[in-house]
Parts: sequence; C-alpha cells; structure tokens
Amino acid sequence: MTLTIPLPDLHTTLALGRYLGKVARPGEVITLGGSLGAGKTTLTQAIGQGLQVPEAYYITSPTFSLLHEYPGRLPLYHLDLYRLSDETEIEEIGLLEYLYGTGLTVIEWPDRLGSLMPEERLHIEITLLNETARLAEITGHGGGWREKIVALQDSKKWLSPSSEE
Repeated sequence: MTLTIPLPDLHTTLALGRYLGKVARPGEVITLGGSLGAGKTTLTQAIGQGLQVPEAYYITSPTFSLLHEYPGRLPLYHLDLYRLSDETEIEEIGLLEYLYGTGLTVIEWPDRLGSLMPEERLHIEITLLNETARLAEITGHGGGWREKIVALQDSKKWLSPSSEE
C-alpha cells in the first residue's frame, strides 16, 4: 500500500515524523529515500521526538560515522549508507544486527542494502519540490506498516497541533 502526502512546510514534515516515532514498535525499520537535501535527517529528527529521544541528544546525519544510536522510548538506530557501495560492506562492518534490533532503525540511502533489504519496513521517498515543500510517498512493506498507513490516511489527527505534545 502506498500513500502520497504533501509536506508543504516544516511543520507538516515534523508532525509526520513525530507520528511515525509515536507508533513505532521494537524491531521496526523505516527506510528513507530522496536526493541530498530532501529532508531525510529532518524527518529522522522528528521521528526521534516521537520516540521521546531527550533534547540533549541532537540527531545529526551519520554520513561519516554510518550509525548513530539514541536513547528514547525505544532506541533509535540512525544509519546513513551513503558512503557504502554495496551490501557486502554492510555485512563486513556489522551493521546487519541493527536491522533486526530491539529499537527503531531508520536508514538513509537504503538502496545500498541490496538483498539485505528487510521485507517488513516502511519506505518513505521524499521529493524536494522547492525550498520548503516536499512530497512524501509512503509505502508499507508488511502487515504492521500497512495498518499504520491506513490509520495515517484515515486520520489527520497526526497533523493537529495537539499531536505535538
């Protein structure tokens, strides 16, 4: 199931991320695609807010370190595979354990996973429309994420200001 959501401004992007963090369960994976500057790390920051990552932990892109781990309601494992060329490197440096960990794993540049791509995942392709607007194409792979997409589509409560609390 695929749902396309316009993200006309930062507020909407942050609301979507917070919602995803709030509904995340242990062991789930979110993959984020999109060009450089599309907003993948910004969305991950909002997911961290939804996971109640303490404000003292500022979520940054792990482009050079490949992985950042943050405490929260669930641990947040933030991977950026941009610098890797293929799945053999992922196995060699031990990142595979984070795909099946006890927290929520968010992966930027997931195409590098190749055959290691988890079957159960939420994929969000972010398209940059202009300086502030994006388009999120959200696809659920697996039953749990499909149900959450239906809930996201059926209810705009995630977008209301009260959902930010």
